[in-house]
Amino acid sequence: MIKLNMQNTTMTEQDIITDLLTSEKHHTNTINTFITESTCANLRQNLKTILTEEHSIHENLYNVMNQKGWYPTSDAPSQEVQKTKDRFNSLQV
Repeated sequence: MIKLNMQNTTMTEQDIITDLLTSEKHHTNTINTFITESTCANLRQNLKTILTEEHSIHENLYNVMNQKGWYPTSDAPSQEVQKTKDRFNSLQV
């Protein structure tokens, strides 16, 4: 547990990792925007490399949270998975 003296606020390990995961989500969204709006191929390639690294960090944080029971997930019902597949397949040209 870390105590932040500025506000006498205490952050648990879970709070810190949750904050980091939220930040990573923001980073990946921002980098995606930069990639799609860049006109420089070299810059786009560098940003794609950074994006891959950010996804790896995100995955590691998620795995820690999931292992500690802080980000539990469950499999979607197979019927819902099929509905989603069908919906996306119908959008393809």
